[in-house]
Amino acid sequence: MPNHLTIPFKKTYSCHIPIATRDYIRNHTEDHPDAYIRDVNQWKALRDIGTGGVLHADRINFALAYHAQLVFILAKLPSDINLEFSYAHAFASNPSSLPVTLRSITFERASVLFNIAALYSQLAGSEDRSSQDGLKRASACYQNAAGVLAFLSESALPKLGPFVDSENIPSDLNEDFVKSLEWLMLAQAQECVWQRAVADHYKNSLIAKLAAKVSSLYNTSLLSIRQAAADTRDALPPNWIPHLETKHYHFNAASQYRKGIDELEASRYGDEIQRLMIAEADAKKAFNIAKRAGVAQAVISDVKSLLDVVQKNLARAERDNDLIYHQNVPAPSGIPAIQEVSMVQSIVPPGLRDPKSVIGDDGIIFGEMLGWGAREAINIYNNNKGNLLQEKIVEPAQNFNDEADKILQSLNLPSSLEALERPVGLPPSLLRKAEEIRLEQGPTKIDVYLDDVQRLSRHVLGILDEAMDILDSEASEDEAARRETPMNRPPSHEANRELVLKQKRYRTILTQAAESDEVVRRKWEEWEDQISELTRDEDELEALVPSSTVSMTGKAVSTSQTQIHARTLRGLLESLDDIRRTRDDLVVRAQGRAESDDIRPKVLAAAANLEQGIEMSAVMFEDVSDNELAKYDKFIQGLTEGRKKQEEILSSIKSTNDVFIQSRKQDPAVRDREQALQFLDLAYSHYREIIRNLDEGLKFYNDMAGILTNFKEACKIWSSARSREARLLHRNMASLSISDNASDESHEVPVSTTSPPRTSTRKQTAGVPTLSSADWEAQELAPPPTKRIKKTTKNR
Repeated sequence: MPNHLTIPFKKTYSCHIPIATRDYIRNHTEDHPDAYIRDVNQWKALRDIGTGGVLHADRINFALAYHAQLVFILAKLPSDINLEFSYAHAFASNPSSLPVTLRSITFERASVLFNIAALYSQLAGSEDRSSQDGLKRASACYQNAAGVLAFLSESALPKLGPFVDSENIPSDLNEDFVKSLEWLMLAQAQECVWQRAVADHYKNSLIAKLAAKVSSLYNTSLLSIRQAAADTRDALPPNWIPHLETKHYHFNAASQYRKGIDELEASRYGDEIQRLMIAEADAKKAFNIAKRAGVAQAVISDVKSLLDVVQKNLARAERDNDLIYHQNVPAPSGIPAIQEVSMVQSIVPPGLRDPKSVIGDDGIIFGEMLGWGAREAINIYNNNKGNLLQEKIVEPAQNFNDEADKILQSLNLPSSLEALERPVGLPPSLLRKAEEIRLEQGPTKIDVYLDDVQRLSRHVLGILDEAMDILDSEASEDEAARRETPMNRPPSHEANRELVLKQKRYRTILTQAAESDEVVRRKWEEWEDQISELTRDEDELEALVPSSTVSMTGKAVSTSQTQIHARTLRGLLESLDDIRRTRDDLVVRAQGRAESDDIRPKVLAAAANLEQGIEMSAVMFEDVSDNELAKYDKFIQGLTEGRKKQEEILSSIKSTNDVFIQSRKQDPAVRDREQALQFLDLAYSHYREIIRNLDEGLKFYNDMAGILTNFKEACKIWSSARSREARLLHRNMASLSISDNASDESHEVPVSTTSPPRTSTRKQTAGVPTLSSADWEAQELAPPPTKRIKKTTKNR
């Protein structure tokens, strides 16, 4: 039986690489899945041979090549492409134990690294350490195993955390656990060096220093595993930690024994006795721990041999000192500590540091695909561009126009001016507005839009109700399953808390949207008759507006002054129209720029300058995105300058209008005509506002339907995963019960009345991410602002 520990493989299970990869490429890239059939097949073939499980030196190269491909794959694909990887715990005592299943390529990479370390450790353990060459090879493999574990800890585990909730990370990939294994591999490598030194009859002082380092390394491994969580420690075999304790005391005793011989040779007989006393005490501790905990017999034999030698030498040293030397025996604190000498280190295989060096002739998998970080950067840029265009250009331009319209309406402009300029007939501007409503069949269009909005509102609410029905159904199944089988997992009302909270947010948004819809409906009911009047023929519409006999050709002084103010006012209104046209043209040009704007070539150029194989993220392309978005600054600046000019003109319009009103004769016929024209103009403004509100409402509900469909699908996936997990737990408990019953019958022990044994406390993900994961996130729409009937401007 060997006196070293080796790391077992993490057993893996088959996964559906072709299906998940094809779906991801089709749904998230611009490429066709068929373009990557060869890459997918290569990935599948490499995984079959590179995921461990076979003890042979040739498998190292296959595993390193597979790890290298995973590094390049993660540069092209996100960690979660809806591809499930399943691995059992490396130290699972029960072959039927539930594996941990995660949708994470990063988890696959970490597990592959773990198995590479396990393979190195097992190759070291299989060496014949009775020969010098065997010791050399064993020490080298142990140092490689330590190097792989160090690389796992520094390179893979930190990247696993952001994609997997900490409570779902397997305990054998816990940081403390991995570091403990690394120190163990170094301790066993150093032990091989010590064994060679003993065999080659090196000086006792040097052998003592080598043994002291062996003891220290075993102790560091022991301390690291003791810092780990309880479930991490409990997953180890029962004799694992005692083995580390035994080795720690054993080699501390061996170090003191060898240093004692060195003291004897230097005639320091008192120091020799003290070191032998320390060695005896530590050897006894090691022997007692090993016997009590069932450590391997080879380890017990080693300790017993050392204890016998130490006790024999201690008896001789005390006898000689009592009879011959008569030196004082110092206290333990009175002798110098043994200086440790390390001859080993964590050696990372070159293929891990430089993954490209182990890629074969088949080339890099998905080598021609644009990296997912670059794709995400393009998507983020397009999203930011759309937001900037809408929030900084389109909406402000509309707000500036609405602001001017509101002020003109409050001043009864241009109706009062047109009533004076055209005492009979209809102003051309009003005729154009009426023609627009007639061509659009305005009232009918609004009725159809209102029905569509109401229908979509019911539809999206139904989707949300269906999602909650799925969660309710899962909760009922969970309650029924708990009545049949005790389950150590959170009940549904705890496990689905975040989904339920998200549902409440969605429902609040829909409630606010329904309130906004009602505001729009009431506004339509209030203005329906007036808007409908604008659909009449020109003759009928003209009959609604009273005529006036006031003319611009009057000779009175007051009339002359009115003409002057009217012309000034007309000039200001035309200047305001020029600003509006310039603003509208600026918006059109910005939208045209956005439509033709393609950042892809610049992102591709930036990606080409990055080191191949690194995991790209969108953050790496922020400078490119910022530079491209800066192209829209001139449009934003143009809007700002236009608003300043508009404010100046509006201020002049207000003051000129006041003078115009004072100079105008207060003819009731003129006043009636002004009010009629203003009322029709206001009806047109409300028509455009209602149409705009309804357009926004339709877009809102269509977007919300997509978001809630994704949410419903997330609930379905989560519910299916919970059901699958419940079935697995039930089968596991059933098999455990059958095994217990068989054991009871074979020993003829009466049936226990205590509660049934509990299964492993580890939570199983069954392929579904935690609810706090970003996997469940969709682009959420903000709650629509409350609308008031009296406002003439309404935004959803």
